[in-house]
Amino acid sequence: MIVELNNTTTQDVAAALLRAHREVGPTSGMVLTLLVVSDDEHQDEVLEAARASATAHPSRVIVVTNSGGEPRLHAKIQVGEGLPGDLISLKLHGELAMHGDSVVLPLLLPDSPTIVWWPHQAPVSPAQDAIGQLATRRITDSMGAPDPQLALAIRARNMTPGDTDLCWTRITRWRALLAASLDQFPHRVTSALVRSTPENACSTLLVTWLEQQLEVPVVHEDSDQPGISEVRLTTELGDIVINRGRSETIARYAVPGQPERKVALKRRPLTELLTEELQRMDPDFVFESVVSRIATQVGD
Repeated sequence: MIVELNNTTTQDVAAALLRAHREVGPTSGMVLTLLVVSDDEHQDEVLEAARASATAHPSRVIVVTNSGGEPRLHAKIQVGEGLPGDLISLKLHGELAMHGDSVVLPLLLPDSPTIVWWPHQAPVSPAQDAIGQLATRRITDSMGAPDPQLALAIRARNMTPGDTDLCWTRITRWRALLAASLDQFPHRVTSALVRSTPENACSTLLVTWLEQQLEVPVVHEDSDQPGISEVRLTTELGDIVINRGRSETIARYAVPGQPERKVALKRRPLTELLTEELQRMDPDFVFESVVSRIATQVGD
């Protein structure tokens, strides 16, 4: 069921949502509210990712976009039709965009966590943002910003427990594979190398994480291949190498004394990244430690 409301109010949206539930039947089992703050340009991509994540985590998804013009609110409500929750799109015009928290507050699920996701541009301090203050967790994506490295530095300088960034999620499998390689080949690493495109903020997190975990110098080299293309851990008996190159799904995996093999290391879509982040409600202390180190390195 789809309900569209033009030039409406939050009270009318809440009433329409209640009527939709009465007609379609109540949506049970919703475990959280996902607030998405986006823009018109990326709305379709964001809606697709939010809808897919709700399949794994039944939720009320509220997508907020801001536009100019006279103050008014347009809303679109989707309930049922295979959705594992509620999908509410709110377009805030004019000065109303300055009061987004007041608009969405009555629509949040009671007695359940609220998560805010900024897929592209995010506030300097998400925890101090008016909508961010409604959330127990706040998800940003530095790779969605015009300058990912600058965006990550800003996140690091203003990090608050409960914050995370999808750049960290993008390197989950790199970190898991590197940790597994050292379990298979438990020799002391003397140095490390990460290759990636220059603007890739994920590589900054990976370099810093390796420095913390291994307590050795980690060099970053620019590459003309997309994203993170290679990680090399040097030991006295040879190098551990994970090289994905231009492949979208497969990496070359080499450990000294063992036959080289190929492993799955795909570039994951936005839907998978968001779904992974919604699996945890508690702060990520490893991420916080890594970005705290980055904040110290970048200074003011």
